[in-house]
Amino acid sequence: MKEPIKVVAENRKARHDYFIDETYEAGIALVGTEVKSIRTGKVSLRDSYAEVVNGEAYLQNMHISPYDKGSRFNHDPKRPRKLLLHKREIKKLLGQTTQKGYTLIPLRLYFKRGKVKVELALARGKKLYDKRQDIAKRDAQREMARALSSRNRDR
Repeated sequence: MKEPIKVVAENRKARHDYFIDETYEAGIALVGTEVKSIRTGKVSLRDSYAEVVNGEAYLQNMHISPYDKGSRFNHDPKRPRKLLLHKREIKKLLGQTTQKGYTLIPLRLYFKRGKVKVELALARGKKLYDKRQDIAKRDAQREMARALSSRNRDR
């Protein structure tokens, strides 16, 4: 039986702006009230990215709103958060990001067996004409589906 995964936040813009080559699942080190804020869905992955610093992976620019019922010990909303990955995965990601021009982008944040996980993607940036091609393809697919459904309705 497959374990239930509760997706809390998704970075939809990432698939529009980047070509996704590989994905990794990573744990994330959180403090105090951050998990409670994530459970309520007050998190944003927009404009966030991951980087490897001194052999450790960090998630930068992810916004977790302060917990409403928290005290003065609430967390800083945009602090860098450590990603929990194996050493060999970190070394591989470091090699890919420094040599080949890849970027580490979080795609989604979810709960798996009570733990907060991040799906990281090894991604290459799209050019403007690539984005236009994707939009044209999506529109063509939509038109074909619309034509098929209207044709089936007429019968």
